[in-house]
Amino acid sequence: MAENYRALTRKYRPHSFEDIVSQEHVSNTLLNAIKQNRISHSYMFCGPRGVGKTTMARVLARTINNVDASVDGEHLNQTLNIVEIDAASNNKVDDVHHLRENVRIPPQNGRYKIFIIDEVHMLSKQAFNALLKTLEEPPEHAIFIFATTEPHKVLPTILSRVQRFDFKRISVDEIVSRLKDISQKESINIDDESLHVIAKKADGALRDALGLMDQAIAFCGDTIRYKELLTALNVVDKDHLFDFTDAVQQRDAQKGLLLIDELLQAGTDIQEFLVTLTEHLRNMYVAKNSKNMYLVEATAETKEMYRVAAASLNEEDLMRMMHMVTEAQVKLKDARQPRVQFEILLLKLIHMSRAEELAVLLNELESVKKNGLNQVNNPPSEVQKKSESPSTPQPDVKELIIEEPEEGEESVPVQNEAVKEPDFEEEEPAEVTVSGSETEEDDLFGPPSIPDQNGTNGKANGSSLSSHYSETVTEVRTQTVEIKKITLDDIQAAWPGFLIKLKETCGDVLYLQIERLKVKSLQGLELYLSADNEFAVKIVEENKMTISGVLKECTGCHVQIKCVKERDREVDESSLDPYEKFKEIQQRDPAIKKMVELFGAELEY
Repeated sequence: MAENYRALTRKYRPHSFEDIVSQEHVSNTLLNAIKQNRISHSYMFCGPRGVGKTTMARVLARTINNVDASVDGEHLNQTLNIVEIDAASNNKVDDVHHLRENVRIPPQNGRYKIFIIDEVHMLSKQAFNALLKTLEEPPEHAIFIFATTEPHKVLPTILSRVQRFDFKRISVDEIVSRLKDISQKESINIDDESLHVIAKKADGALRDALGLMDQAIAFCGDTIRYKELLTALNVVDKDHLFDFTDAVQQRDAQKGLLLIDELLQAGTDIQEFLVTLTEHLRNMYVAKNSKNMYLVEATAETKEMYRVAAASLNEEDLMRMMHMVTEAQVKLKDARQPRVQFEILLLKLIHMSRAEELAVLLNELESVKKNGLNQVNNPPSEVQKKSESPSTPQPDVKELIIEEPEEGEESVPVQNEAVKEPDFEEEEPAEVTVSGSETEEDDLFGPPSIPDQNGTNGKANGSSLSSHYSETVTEVRTQTVEIKKITLDDIQAAWPGFLIKLKETCGDVLYLQIERLKVKSLQGLELYLSADNEFAVKIVEENKMTISGVLKECTGCHVQIKCVKERDREVDESSLDPYEKFKEIQQRDPAIKKMVELFGAELEY
């Protein structure tokens, strides 16, 4: 190293309040205090690293004691009136005792004796307590200036005795402006993109930015270009980030896997890439709204690239991508195969369902849900069912029940009750006539398959068959009674009387079980009852014929009994665990059930 060489962080350390970058709120306050002669006996400067806390303390000490400008800030400690102490290596009680002895000695020249204690949070609790009394009532000539990056570690009794100033992080634009001035003074040719790379990597610390600038000059010389700087600082190229998001947008897994291989071959750290990728996705999200482009810390050219790339992505998709990348950062810390986990992340992003696809799916599920509810609330009538059926309309007699006749009685078919009366008009049966040996009956049904005793296949007896068919239809019509309609309200009204008759007929055991049932619905000729236990369901199943017979006596209609188990929600829902409640929600809402089946949603405890 040349004898006259000094690092940029030391060479361009500010010597006045005007030179300090982005801390005007502190500089102006201290300047006003000096002008008004209202200087406090203790100050504390808090903030991130590299933002000028120690520099501000030296500038304040120089200004108060009117130190000559020829004295460098690093040499202020050699003067007798300014004492700079590193609390990280002088954190014991004996060190504080030595400090207290020095406080008693008045300044040799000047008005104040100033003690700058850097990293004051490193002092032990005992050392803080030893300093407490001196800090509360110091001599008139003593001023304490503390600097720390972790003020929460300082005892509250110390904080209550100082004036606290919080330093803010330095913005990228302010760092870029400062680096431009320094590069002109140093005759360094550097482009704006490179300056932004250095400023962003410095993370708000001007001291770090100057150190990176020194490193870039050592690698690239007097001319610094973007591509060379990326190699020198091992920074992720923005082109790689845009290529990565393009592969995700185009769902090109092959392109993405090749890009990952290229990054790893170049020595890119996966964690560093994911951190940069998160910021990249965040910038694309911000670029969706042109009014917020000032939040993107980049050059005008790069901002335009963000605006173009963000136009083809949805905000919801970008949010989900950021969430997935952030989760991957945590998982990769403990992963045994970081590359595989990185590739899995890429494939997840590629195969992730887009917001537009999910919106279409949800709309379809909503329509299915509405149609299902309409079918439940408005079931099709018997007439609709018959009109929709492709089969030939049936006659008004739905079912014939043929009972065995008793002795001396003729067998007469009896129509089943409780069948809804159809709306279409009855058609008269076609008249069957006999013409010679050919009949219309033969045309419809074909010749009899069993020949008669005379071996004529029944053709000779066509007249008697036609006569028998007409007599049968006439007899059925004669026995048909008017179809009686029954509704759920009719059953509800007859239910109390039904229970009384059931108790009289079948005894207390069956009565007590049926009494606890609830009448739910009537669908056609099926009456649905609900029970709260399996035993009741079994009892009803075993005695459904008896129950149906007693109910027929009370209502005049024959219905089929169906019993299902149904949990009493008001009683049991409070006792369900979260998993069972989640299953209940799926059963109630088909849309949620469909989402669970498609995306594998699980309940988080």
